[in-house]
Amino acid sequence: MYDELIDSGDLPLARKSVLPGTGFFLPDTVEEDLEEEQAAAALEGAEVAVIADPDADGLACVALIREAYDDVQNVPEPDDEAADGDENDASTEASDAADAVDDAEEAAVGLTGDEVESPLEEPEPTPHEVALIPASPHDVEDAIARVAEYGDDGIELFVCDLAPDRYEYVEDELEAALETASSVAWYDHHQWDDEVAQAVRDAGVDLVIGDSDEECSADVVYRSLEYDFSPMYEELAAVTRDHDLWLREDPRSDDLADYAYWTDPAEYVEVVREYGVDLPDWVHEYISERRVEKEALIDRAIARAEYREIGGYTVGVTYGRCSQNEVAEAMREEGADASVIVKPAGSASIRGTDEFDRCHEVAGRVNGGGHPKAAGCKPDIYDDMLDFANHWTSRGAVTKQVILDAFREVVADEESETPDDADADETAA
Repeated sequence: MYDELIDSGDLPLARKSVLPGTGFFLPDTVEEDLEEEQAAAALEGAEVAVIADPDADGLACVALIREAYDDVQNVPEPDDEAADGDENDASTEASDAADAVDDAEEAAVGLTGDEVESPLEEPEPTPHEVALIPASPHDVEDAIARVAEYGDDGIELFVCDLAPDRYEYVEDELEAALETASSVAWYDHHQWDDEVAQAVRDAGVDLVIGDSDEECSADVVYRSLEYDFSPMYEELAAVTRDHDLWLREDPRSDDLADYAYWTDPAEYVEVVREYGVDLPDWVHEYISERRVEKEALIDRAIARAEYREIGGYTVGVTYGRCSQNEVAEAMREEGADASVIVKPAGSASIRGTDEFDRCHEVAGRVNGGGHPKAAGCKPDIYDDMLDFANHWTSRGAVTKQVILDAFREVVADEESETPDDADADETAA
């Protein structure tokens, strides 16, 4: 296949909006081999390994842990960016590979590798005692296995901002890691199944799960490590939380989220360690340039939005490569109690409101999960590339229908529960 057929960097916006990024078309084996090499290089000589979701929340966890272990700083300079040649082309390529998964909730529900940030192209130039191993929920077990294989005996392992749906997904890899590592700590804020959490603890892991309505994973790390952090890191956790929980009270949180999404994970960690949440001017300039296209893709997704009435709820649904939170907010302003944003790579974001807070239940019926008001999924309906071709040309018609059917089932269950609840209340009275 010709490279230009899968390189979406130069596509007209109308086409880029409906097609997946370059990373979608790369074989998993190619990505896995690259990740294997990068993990081995990062872990060489490292005393600590941090497996983290490479979004703002997961990377803030890495920054906190590196600070607590007094790890070397490797702060990038803006001149280094220019020396690489065409910065816009490079950043566009990274964005295409990421395919617009740009917030913690969606990245934390087990989407496939074509939708998460690409791994580092090269190991970090300065060796770190605290190694960063980026991972998403669908491949956290692979990252754990790599630490077990390439980490030195006695290495300390942290897993941050990731939650397995089932213990058996990580059981063997965690057992191997516990044989290599002197300790394993797992810090997260997503909703865990009680049995999964207990099994992880029984295996010998120090698991700390924060309240997903009150804390982000950076909050959990901040309060769990026995270290006296400077106020800069307390502020980093707070502003990260503002975006991760979609509070949107601090405009700087959007800057952190966008920068974490668009830049290299290693760069993000070192920049926030140096500057905290008040990013330097050269980063703001970079973000501003990237937001021009971001806003255009958002506008196209909003223009495609349709609305369905399901059991008294208004559900907005649309399709496109876009930043899902802003699109969901626009549909909420149009009266949607919940929103579905279907992506070209086959996944979907589900966003709720105070009126509808069962998004995780909807996602759970279509191969996903997440939070009550923010979840993600990828319905298991794609058998071959012809199914994806239909997905692109129909603007996600089948995926939309499957998810709307899941909404109907959840709402029907909700309605059937109501009489029982009323009876219980009467009995208690």
